[in-house]
Amino acid sequence: MEEKQAFLKSIRGLIKKGKISEARKQINEKLLGEADVEYRERLLLELFRIEVLLTEYKLAYEEAFNEFKKEVPDITEEEFEKLVLENKLDYINLEGKMFFFKDFLFNFFKLNPDWENRRKKREDESRQILFKHQDEIKKKEGYVPSLKFRIRHSITLKPEAVKEGEKVRIWIPLPRRCELHPSIKIVNFHPTKPYISHESIPQRTAFFELYANKDKTEASIEYEYTVQAFHQNVDSSKIISYDESSDIFIKYTSEEPPHIEFTNNLRKLAEEIVGSERNPYVKAKKIFTWIIKNIRYNLPYEYVLYDNIPEYVLENKKGDCGMQTLLFITLCRISGVPARWQSGWYINPKRQSPHDWAQFYVEPYGWLYADPSFGGGMPDERKEFYFGNIDAFRMAANNDISTQFMPPKRYFRSDPVDNQRGEVELNDENLFYNNWNYRMEVVGYEFLY
Repeated sequence: MEEKQAFLKSIRGLIKKGKISEARKQINEKLLGEADVEYRERLLLELFRIEVLLTEYKLAYEEAFNEFKKEVPDITEEEFEKLVLENKLDYINLEGKMFFFKDFLFNFFKLNPDWENRRKKREDESRQILFKHQDEIKKKEGYVPSLKFRIRHSITLKPEAVKEGEKVRIWIPLPRRCELHPSIKIVNFHPTKPYISHESIPQRTAFFELYANKDKTEASIEYEYTVQAFHQNVDSSKIISYDESSDIFIKYTSEEPPHIEFTNNLRKLAEEIVGSERNPYVKAKKIFTWIIKNIRYNLPYEYVLYDNIPEYVLENKKGDCGMQTLLFITLCRISGVPARWQSGWYINPKRQSPHDWAQFYVEPYGWLYADPSFGGGMPDERKEFYFGNIDAFRMAANNDISTQFMPPKRYFRSDPVDNQRGEVELNDENLFYNNWNYRMEVVGYEFLY
């Protein structure tokens, strides 16, 4: 086992140095003589990770500079080079050439707010819509019927990614029936009727099986669903003890390796944050507050490239919505507070994006919500809204991580943790994101209050 771990460590070292061809060569040589099925799977995963990494770092120096100039028109080449030398821009050397992370620009401005005054100004109408909605929800208690959406989600394969007549399997996420979504209706689909997994499946999808077409290979589904926001005024003095023999407590205070794991570092952090506090609601609030104060929002690599996401967030003090959510869930569970995953999309009439958040359980209130990345990004007076409450601009397709689809995938998933964009595979391999495009379109919406 030590020899195998040492080999994997040496492969990571080669990749870090940008020696991709050598890393590939050594893995393939190892595979030739390896009989251990589990270890072979790990080696194949490392090959897959190399291909994913190459899709993450795809901007050459000149392309990166031009992208920066679109945001800061007056930046000079000397200034850009200085930022590179100061390691303020995310890049790596691959086989002796410099390539920049595809989201380097977004992350730069998040981590260097002093540059915002030189950036092109853009109006964000979605924030004002969200704030107005929050103010409306805060007048009420419990679940509040708020919106009805009609959504069209499509996946289109790139022509060069598939041969004509080849069988293609496609999974598109769908909303689950839950407290947020009391009503869901499939309206339309193309090109054929998909298999719709049950509304209670942890990661719900519409599954298409079709044959590639030389003109256009595409699957789409259109659905309507209602969304309820949630607002709860919690009196922490009324919180009661858990029944530690209950299914909820046992399941949602347990580890789920590799991304919900009670490592020594995370145990120590949980103890520092929670201290001697015994009230579960206050524990969760302390964890939420620590995250929004200490973790910066940053777009990461694809999740398949991480061995343990909360450990990464703790070490680097940054992460996106899902990473912050996994840290929150893990710290809650370590501290004896049941917590679980929820994810899908943030669907504001003016802006849509994949999004993840959490739920935590306290008696007698039941499941409450926590969205640390949204809380951290709000003005000070609105941060608290995202502890215990949630807006209605949500499509919740998942309430767990890393679960199998129905029907199941045969090969590595492009995202082994979450499912928001969808997944595609052929008869003999997974088809990664760079081989197809997805589109989430708001066809229509109406407010219900």
